[in-house]
Amino acid sequence: MSEFIPVLTKEEIATRVEEVAQAISSEYRDRDLILIGILKGAFIFLSDLVRHLSIPVQVDFMCASSYGSSTSSSGRVKLTKDVDLEIKNKDVIIVEDIVDTGITLSYLIKHLKSSGAASVRVCALIDKKERRETEVTVDYACHAVEKGFLVGYGLDYAEFYRNLPEVYHLKL
Repeated sequence: MSEFIPVLTKEEIATRVEEVAQAISSEYRDRDLILIGILKGAFIFLSDLVRHLSIPVQVDFMCASSYGSSTSSSGRVKLTKDVDLEIKNKDVIIVEDIVDTGITLSYLIKHLKSSGAASVRVCALIDKKERRETEVTVDYACHAVEKGFLVGYGLDYAEFYRNLPEVYHLKL
């Protein structure tokens, strides 16, 4: 039977999301900003983040994965949905639920830069360096978590547990 060990409360998440939104709003005032949420995990975080922004912003989505239904990365990135908006000469922030190995994020950054984005930065709910295999910079991190397989607030295990309102370490 699975065990859920609390990692981040609703209040901790909400406070940091608002603070990060204020920082992004300040830095990107008077610029053409596009937030690109990485499906499926980032949809809850992205929806809360954009509601706290005080600047005009466009939103798009990409879908990529290197996990499948496993708890460890396969090492191969599969891009199943690309952006629909024109990103050439626009500032882009990739919005991720979690940055773990860095493999998927590194791939996405290169892909968006090759599409002509003026800049590509990263905003993540969780920066987790425990299993980092590829060096990537998380420009806006809401929380740093050392270890554990995390679920809740968009994070899943085999497509389950995204709906949990807080973040938990899933002990299988």
